[in-house]
Amino acid sequence: MNRYFRGIAAIAMLSFSLGGCITGSADDPLAHAATLVPDTKTGIVLEHLPPPRRQLDVTVYNFPDLTGQNKPNDNFAEFSRALTQGGSAVLIDVLTKAGGGAWFNVVERNDLQPLLQERQIIQNTRTAAEGDKAPSLPPLRFAGILLEGGIIGYDSDEATGGIGANYLGVGPNIQYRQDIITVALRAVSVQSGRVVASVTTTKTIYSLQVQGSAFLFAAVDQLLQAELGFTKNSPVTLGVREGVQLAVYSLIFEGVKNNLWQFKDKAAGDAFMIELEKQRKATFIQANSQDAPKKS
Repeated sequence: MNRYFRGIAAIAMLSFSLGGCITGSADDPLAHAATLVPDTKTGIVLEHLPPPRRQLDVTVYNFPDLTGQNKPNDNFAEFSRALTQGGSAVLIDVLTKAGGGAWFNVVERNDLQPLLQERQIIQNTRTAAEGDKAPSLPPLRFAGILLEGGIIGYDSDEATGGIGANYLGVGPNIQYRQDIITVALRAVSVQSGRVVASVTTTKTIYSLQVQGSAFLFAAVDQLLQAELGFTKNSPVTLGVREGVQLAVYSLIFEGVKNNLWQFKDKAAGDAFMIELEKQRKATFIQANSQDAPKKS
């Protein structure tokens, strides 16, 4: 029995040592250094798009979460949002990186009041120092295209399932869950107010739980019980980002097909267009094969 007490004491000492560290400090053994947002497959393709014939002046006023959904919780009412409320920040960041920064010239409108206030301070300071002859600030750059839309869908538990087996008290148990995020993006002409291009994309979020348990008799009157498991959830915010990236990617090609804007290198642009059509056809065929009734 002494070895059991020694094991419990060791666990208690370890818990005390971990709890004594300031969370997130350099002495915290569980702390990780901050990193940049990891690249996604869609983001890498978007950043390597061929440049356009002319950079597009665009602006984003708002890109909200229109789902209104809270985080799921089976035990109590959860008021935290299930999706990020910073959709406009994600969209602006994706736009500035499209084609290595060559596709879009994004002008600030999402938080315009601080910009106007700072310009007023500069102008007042110039006037106070130089009088009425103080030079004025150059006018704000305006955009020809307004990008609107938002996160319009979050279907949780779209698919769930699992598998498990036990033999003589030993065995694994695996469960999974699938959620779907839907993003809508449209380009509106500022001069006419006409919607010139519109796309809708979806991104699937996966969650996986793996557990293992064992019940063994260490002796006639001693039962050994052991459990092991882990849960892996795909980052929802990263899923929203990839959905936005695919929306921007698709919007560019919608504009190219409708002759709203063009690639600078027509041959390179045509190659990308052909590849995109192949992907769409493959997705369409796969969806139809899953929905088609099976012959008996």
